[in-house]
Amino acid sequence: MIWLDAIEANEEGDRSTALTLAEEVVSLEEGHADAWFAVAQWTLPIDSRGKQTMPSMIQASKSMASIRKVVELDPQNEHAWRIGGEIMVGHLGMLEHGLEWWEGRKEAAPSDVLPYFEQVSILIRLGYFEEAGEYLDVMDKIIESQPSKSLESRARRLRGIFEEQVSMEGELGFEPQNSKDDSWGLISRMRKKKPITETYFLLMFVMPIVFLLGSAAMMLFEGVPYSTAMVMLLIIVMYFGIARFSRRLLLKLNRPESFLNRAIDIESSSGMVCVPNEIRESKLYSHVVRSRTPAFQERLGMIEDSSEPLTGKWTLDVPEL
Repeated sequence: MIWLDAIEANEEGDRSTALTLAEEVVSLEEGHADAWFAVAQWTLPIDSRGKQTMPSMIQASKSMASIRKVVELDPQNEHAWRIGGEIMVGHLGMLEHGLEWWEGRKEAAPSDVLPYFEQVSILIRLGYFEEAGEYLDVMDKIIESQPSKSLESRARRLRGIFEEQVSMEGELGFEPQNSKDDSWGLISRMRKKKPITETYFLLMFVMPIVFLLGSAAMMLFEGVPYSTAMVMLLIIVMYFGIARFSRRLLLKLNRPESFLNRAIDIESSSGMVCVPNEIRESKLYSHVVRSRTPAFQERLGMIEDSSEPLTGKWTLDVPEL
């Protein structure tokens, strides 16, 4: 009866009462998976005017604790696994624990390919490309055994990102746990500048080139039947072609940002600090941190306050395939 009252309260928009009642249910019956799932969801803030409201660190942690109970009681609840992965990695920044989380999903549903997508993404973020490649190969074999155009398309996009990042890493790598890594110097030199946005890059670099080539094409095709339509089509093709091939230049220009993001991810995963103070107080660092969720920022602040240094011997614990 209490559970039915909780559902009714939630349907009426009284989230606070619904949460209180759901918590009462799990206190009386610890094996009530649906009530635990409700606690996990109703602990998170309600969207405001159609805009997603991000949880605080306390809300995210409480929701995660309930989600753990849900998958313990109902390992086949795919929605719970998804929410747990988003909270753990996106909101709390616990990427290493995220690898373990998705490993648990693989044990519960061996044919589910989602854990591999998530684990590969985590490994790429942290710069563990060799391991990411191995996971990608296993993921491709699983997709081959259960053909799906959407999965195949997503896998191609992820492999494209992987190959792009591996290629960039081959030119200049970065290990944040190594305080003497040369890439710290690159980040330091660019610490007073914000990264270049894709929109700005397109307007200031791609568009001028397309304009010049388009003008040349107009003169070249002058007097030719349907010249205007031909030039417009050519401009469209040139725009997308140049934008695609110049993407690598944009990635190079924003390499300090991507490296700093990796360092911050390793800090949040390890619970120890590695970013030098001169960089932590910079415009670039502020920009990168502001793009993270409130819960992530809160937890990162606590890690910074602890000031426990990350040792050069630290390494990510990657589950064996």
